[in-house]
Formats: sequence, C-alpha cells, structure tokens
Amino acid sequence: MTRNSVPDVPSHETPSRLPDAWRFCVGTGRFDLALRGDYRESLALVQREIGFRHIRGHGLLSDGVGVHRPYEYRGERHVRHAFTYVDQVIDAYLDLGIKPFLELGFMPSGLASGEQTVFWWRGNITPPRSWQEWAAVVRATVTHLIDRYGLEQVRTWPIEVWNEPNLEQFWLDADREAYHRLYEVTANTVKDVDAALQIGGPAISPGADEWMVRFAEFVAERSLPIDFVSRHAYTSGPARHVPFGVHQTLAPASRLLEQFATPRRQLRGGPLADLPVHITEFNSSYRPDNPVHDTAFHAAYLAPVLAAGGDLVDSFSYWTFCDVFEEVGVPTSLFHGGFGLLTHRQIKKPTYHLYAFMARMGGEILARGRDHLVTRDSTGGTGRVTVLAWAPVDVTGGPPVDGHTVRLSVPIGSPSAAFVLRSSVSEEKGNAWRAWCEMGRPASPRPRQLDVLREAAEPVRSHRALPVEGGRVDLDLTLDRHEVTLLEITPVVNETPPWWDERRLLGLDEAQGGDR
Repeated sequence: MTRNSVPDVPSHETPSRLPDAWRFCVGTGRFDLALRGDYRESLALVQREIGFRHIRGHGLLSDGVGVHRPYEYRGERHVRHAFTYVDQVIDAYLDLGIKPFLELGFMPSGLASGEQTVFWWRGNITPPRSWQEWAAVVRATVTHLIDRYGLEQVRTWPIEVWNEPNLEQFWLDADREAYHRLYEVTANTVKDVDAALQIGGPAISPGADEWMVRFAEFVAERSLPIDFVSRHAYTSGPARHVPFGVHQTLAPASRLLEQFATPRRQLRGGPLADLPVHITEFNSSYRPDNPVHDTAFHAAYLAPVLAAGGDLVDSFSYWTFCDVFEEVGVPTSLFHGGFGLLTHRQIKKPTYHLYAFMARMGGEILARGRDHLVTRDSTGGTGRVTVLAWAPVDVTGGPPVDGHTVRLSVPIGSPSAAFVLRSSVSEEKGNAWRAWCEMGRPASPRPRQLDVLREAAEPVRSHRALPVEGGRVDLDLTLDRHEVTLLEITPVVNETPPWWDERRLLGLDEAQGGDR
C-alpha cells in the first residue's frame, strides 16, 4: 500500500479552513426536558468537550412549556403569554455557552384547530384555528426574548417555522398550502418585530424534495422574507419492530452527503440560491430506539460525513446530544438505541468521541481522503498536526473490515522528533455499549456498574516519539474493526538536561550497570 504524502501549505498560500458546520448546531429532545438535572449535566459535559454553537428541538410552543394560556374574565376569552419555563431553559443554555436555534411549534392546544397529536408527549400538529392568535403568540414570544436577552443576541438565533410539514405525522394531512400560509404569517410577524431576525424553513424530511422547490416558488411569488432554508437527512429504511426497539437497513453514509447537497442543487439559479442551508436534523436512523446509534459502527459510519459535510451546507445538526428524549415513551433501559451522543447518566457513546475528536482538530486542512482528514492548528504557535482516520464500514452485512491500514507522510517542520498522542474507539476500545452487552445488558445499572461503563467508554490512548525526516513524520496506522482514531502530532523541543543518564535510573554507576 502506498503512503499518502500530505502536502504542506506554502507560506504565500491561504490554507483551506475546516468549516465548523458540524458544530454549529445540535439537536435535543423537546424543549422542556431542559428543566431536568440529567439533561443539564449531559449538556454541560458536551459543551466542555465539544462545544456546540446552537441547540434545536421541538415543543417550544407545546402545552408542556405553557406559553399560550387562554382564560376567561368577566365572560370574555383572553390569552396570557407566560414564559416561566422558556426563561429557565434559555438561561441554562446561555450559561452553558450555547444559543437556541428556535423551532416554532407545535400548536398550543388552546389555539389548535383539531386534536391530532404526535409522540408520547402529544405535540399538537394541527393549524391554528385563528391566524391572528397564532401571530400574537409568535409576536409575544419573540418580543419577550428580545426584552430579556437583547436584540443583538436574539438576532443571532435562527428561527425555523415548524418541523417536517411534509409528513402527516407532523402537520395535519401534510397540507402544503396550509404550511405555506403558516410560513407567511409567521415570517411576516417575526420581521415586523425586527427585520434583522433570521427566519427560515421548511424543515422537510428526506423523500420530499419537491416540497423545497414549491416552497421556494411560493416565497418568491409572495416576496416573503426568508434568511435560510432547512431540511433533514437520514439514511435508514423502514422500521422492523421488536419490543421496545427497531431494526432497519442503512444506505451508505455517502447518501447523507447527497441529501446535504440537494437544497443548493434544487435552488441553483433561483432567488433563494445564495441563502444559507441548514440541515437541522441528521442521523443514520430516524428512530430513537435503533441500537445502531449506540455502536462503534455508527461512529465509523458518520466519520466521513463530519469530515466533508461542511463543504456542502452551513450547518448539519446531529440529532441528538443525549438520550433524555421521550418521543416514543420513557426509555426502558440505559442503552436503548437512543439518538444521543450520551446515554442517561452521561455514558459516552463511540459517536460522542467522533465529535470530541473533531473538536480537537486544527483549523487548517492539509489533506482529506476516503478514510482520513489531516489538519494543522495555526493557533498558539505549537505546530500541532492532527489526523482523524476511520475504518470503512459495510452496510450490506458483509464481513467487517479488520486491520484497515492508513499510511501517511505528514509535514511537521524541522525538529528531530515528534510526539504522537493517539486516541481510539472501536469494537474493543472506548465502547461502553459493548461493555454493557458483556455485563448482560442491565436495564438499570447499579452505581458500580455505571462507574465501570464510564471507564469503558473512554478512548484507549497511546503515545510515542517518532523521527522527523525531511520535515515529515511517517505514519503507519492499522485500524481495528470500526475504529475511529485521532492522532495529535506535536514537534518535540528537547529540554533534557545534559547530566541525565537513563542507565543510572536505579542509582547504579555506569560500571555496575554495565556489569549487569
């Protein structure tokens, strides 16, 4: 196998930057789950080690948050807009260094035109029975946020109109015309509050690409305000149900990148062509009970997507950051196939580490390939080079690949040696799900078992010094099954004192050491 020579970037050239589209936003369970301790502890951990910019979830206007509160007084109907929970949640987000990516939905029951709901927690999916009252709750919410957090702050929070209206599960009868009206009323209301607020949609699911075209035509014909377009991306087939779970086929991960690229291809040459594109949900499976989410396979599957997705869109939001999530009910065991990067109780999944590895990459791209990404950290003057490499996966059920090799020649500068720190997760390394299976899959692990799982979840780390020849370090990486590995390569500045002699470590003189 030939060695891939990673080019250095000449000083007169502007290096290619690694886009941060992968960390611009992350998904979450419904809005009011952020009131829970486990949720906040999980988000705090994610922010310390990964650091997402925004967070998006459903249910801001659903009954559980309590914004829309109709009441009667002296025989007349009135509406009070209450923000008790909204304030607590957004305060917590901002304290943790993350901003909301607001999704306006679902319909408050006191405003809904019907009783159809989605999810275990019953988000109402019907249009408003009064467009004027819908506009009033949108206006009140946006105005309150500006009053509390400041106009300049809220202008940085994208506002998305509804979720997957192309699906009848999320919007009554998947009525396109009704959604267009919802968008028109909402966008005009938001812009009437402040023209610089960011509004967009239509947040469609895969398999409904014609919705984007029709939406763009409608917005253009009506000269409606729009600041970004959004859609979702998943690659799983139909759900095959088992008790408290599903199994699904998967398309190759390249299909996610194809879905990312679709909006710009569809909008090319039209009035929305230059708008930012946000993938406000993506994952392999669209089900919160598919065990593939918990596996090392999943991390290796998504690695090429994180490495290349930023070339195609302005953001792609992993769905979701943790398993505090209840769309199909309260989870019945610690590992249950949840979307999260973390389980309940902050057990890190292999895909969590993929994101944590990305967070340690440098900002300048030196090279990319089908199984690797090489960057350099231009900050701090350390000369640190990082390599993310991953083993190929096979979604067809063929024999898994063991011993995949990646050979690289990496520019590091002029020192005589380089220090290499390697962190890895795979089927055998940093894989809490595998450890949990070997424990017998305890539904509610005891405290000691949780401690063991947390230890098992940590990447396996190794280190060594490698020679630098001609300003380069040669790497020969052998990857385990479904491995994702991060190498951090730093030039060595040798500060060993001249009197140091390792042969005398045990206090013996040279003669005694030699005799032995």
